[in-house]
Amino acid sequence: MKNITSLFTITLLVVILSATSCMDSSREKLEKAKTEAANANEKLEQAKEDYLADMENYKKESKAKISANDQSIKEFKARIAKSKKETKAEYDEKVMALEQKNTDMQRKMDEYKLEGKERWDSFKAEFNRDLDELGKAIKDLGKDNI
Repeated sequence: MKNITSLFTITLLVVILSATSCMDSSREKLEKAKTEAANANEKLEQAKEDYLADMENYKKESKAKISANDQSIKEFKARIAKSKKETKAEYDEKVMALEQKNTDMQRKMDEYKLEGKERWDSFKAEFNRDLDELGKAIKDLGKDNI
């Protein structure tokens, strides 16, 4: 009887110790999961901040390029103001078209809404291409006049 009681006590002790160690393991897993979730949230917030900062910086850069285009157009207008009527009329049409494109580019940038990182990257690539083409067209117009 004493052996049975001792065996029962030892078995009960082993079961309790096992259950306790499993609970500790579960607690550790829960804490680890919470920590990982918190880290993931921090990374997500940092990615959002980086995205918004990139967008703001790009908008400032684009605005500067658009302003430079406006300035180039104004300078070109001043140069052609003294041209012959026939030449001036031809250049005036081209200048008006370029001014409109420049204005459209500014509006396109101003109207862009937050749509996610992938869409932003796509928009930015297309906008860069269009803005570079516009700048080249403005420079080429000036070369034609010289």
